[in-house]
Amino acid sequence: MTFFARTIGAIALGLMSALPASAQFFSADEVVQISMLPGYRMSDDRHMAAIRIDLAPGWKTYWRAPGEGGVPTVLRLTDAEGVTGMAIHWPSPQVFFTNGLRSVGYEGSVILPVEFIVDTSGAAEVEGRLELGVCYDVCMPISVDLEGALPASTARDGTIAAALSDRPYTATEAGAGAVNCSIEPINDGLRVTVSAQVPDTGNDETVVVEHRDPMIWVSEAVTQRHGSSLTAVAEVVPADQGPFALDRGDLRITVIGSQRAIELDRCTG
Repeated sequence: MTFFARTIGAIALGLMSALPASAQFFSADEVVQISMLPGYRMSDDRHMAAIRIDLAPGWKTYWRAPGEGGVPTVLRLTDAEGVTGMAIHWPSPQVFFTNGLRSVGYEGSVILPVEFIVDTSGAAEVEGRLELGVCYDVCMPISVDLEGALPASTARDGTIAAALSDRPYTATEAGAGAVNCSIEPINDGLRVTVSAQVPDTGNDETVVVEHRDPMIWVSEAVTQRHGSSLTAVAEVVPADQGPFALDRGDLRITVIGSQRAIELDRCTG
């Protein structure tokens, strides 16, 4: 069996800013093509496959933390034979500003490497659903069913390898210092102030703070840089909008600029 993708959510209606008096209809096939790369078997019972997303000119899709102007990209397994786990390796994203809203994602073509944990020496079988948003001046939600085989072949795929190398730098690789997170209560949650010594990452530098629990909302961070010192302030609000205990180890902090992205070590008090 080979991989295939079938789009099941496909049409959107919106007003284009260039044509304010007319409505524009778009089908998913006109703006995005999604396919699977079956990938290769690695050591330690791991298999590296990938999802390829090809967007029409001007269209964008989004990172795992898409910002206020984006829609998160989510992959869920619905059935699997010979697979016990899965993780996406996200390439470094870009920061976009549209109509005063900031979003984080990709344009053009993007390869999302997906690492599977397998418990078979032969081919494994997977089925899943990819949900993502694609936006221009209008946005549409896309839902795609994916299924196929993960072959036992160990021949590496250069396209996937290139996407893996495009990940954010680690703090050690970038020469970043230790990260301090100070916490203070606010009416509906907590305010976190992140401080670290971080090399310059380029223009439109953005700090993204994420919480391990997707039900806990984290605001966009207000970022300031003074030389190599970077400070970012974000609000962390649980679903019940009340006080809660925050484990700093549950926070993920990424600095994104026009030249590179850096994923910082977990913060301390």
